[in-house]
Amino acid sequence: MDVYQMLTLIAAGYILKRIIRDDRPFRWLNVLSTRFLLTLFVFGNVASKDLAYLLSIRLVFLYVLLIIALSLGLSYLYARRFVGDENWAGALMILSAYPNTAAMGFPIASLFLSDITPAILYSTTNSLLVLPLATFIAAHYSSGKASVKNSLIKALKFPPTAANLLAIALVLLGIRLPEWILEPAKAVGWWSIPLLLIYFGSIINLREFRWSHLLEVGLFRSIIPFILVFLTLRGTGDVYYAVLVEASMPPAIMANVILAHYGLKAEEAIGVTVVLTLLVLAFFLSFSALIG
Repeated sequence: MDVYQMLTLIAAGYILKRIIRDDRPFRWLNVLSTRFLLTLFVFGNVASKDLAYLLSIRLVFLYVLLIIALSLGLSYLYARRFVGDENWAGALMILSAYPNTAAMGFPIASLFLSDITPAILYSTTNSLLVLPLATFIAAHYSSGKASVKNSLIKALKFPPTAANLLAIALVLLGIRLPEWILEPAKAVGWWSIPLLLIYFGSIINLREFRWSHLLEVGLFRSIIPFILVFLTLRGTGDVYYAVLVEASMPPAIMANVILAHYGLKAEEAIGVTVVLTLLVLAFFLSFSALIG
């Protein structure tokens, strides 16, 4: 899926919502795409990997860890010091840690790479870590900072998270499921991506948009990761461009879906995500033209 297809699907969701003027079809679309299709997609993709695969992408894996730790750690420290609203504090941490590495990252990476395999490796590795992490943070903050045990239980009730952890366990145990299970799961589950884009378009609402929130999310999600990769990975070829793009992506649509699921400032987050997505897209189109 390229950038233009992605934008077309988001626009289609926005237009359909204005035509239908009823939330119910889009709520069911969200349930179908996140509770069922995304669960299949996450499980099929993660369970199809093996330990040798994970070891072969050590540098990419290292930067996934660095970027998650940097974005999440700095946003947490900032939220503790400067954010008085606990719900926005949780939302800020999730938006900062959960980049759109696939639906937006892959098309943008293709501006710089003829083979986007390193970007795919980054995205896959990122998804192994950030989905359960984001759902735990959302569950924790939405429950008024309940106990870790209760937050974990609440996070595991989100089907893609449970599927992700189950698939990781299978990989670590060396259990390889047959292709007749994995391939249909990935093929059917892939449809979660266009459906999530349509759903995202249907819930776009800039009435709750705040410039201060855009600056906060933009700093921790895109600007700081871009600077880190730019300064430390230049000269490493395809890995540099893949990590530079993926690490700097705006928040994922899935991050907003998680916030909506747990009732954490979803309207404010959606406005920030829309504007930051457009800014990042314009930046990388210009950056690509600049470096030729």
